Amino acid sequence: MNSISNVSFRIDTDLKNKADALFSSLGLNMTTAFNMFLRQAVREGRIPFEVTINVPNKDTVEAILEAIKKENDPKTKTYSVDEALNELKK
Repeated sequence: MNSISNVSFRIDTDLKNKADALFSSLGLNMTTAFNMFLRQAVREGRIPFEVTINVPNKDTVEAILEAIKKENDPKTKTYSVDEALNELKK
């Protein structure tokens, strides 16, 4: 027979409420959702999703800002897929 352990931790109230609503919409409660997470982590021997510090480097940030600027510039020429392919063949 499996024994049951209680785990207690603190969590931001707003985050808890949003998680409760999400899990409820999936037909789960918080306990079931955490048990699913823990079982998957143990099964895979890792956190079951990628954990990264996904911060773009300076060049990427500059490219993104340039793309946004061009996208908002009415002088920027737009192409259909066929037009873009024809332009690339030149």
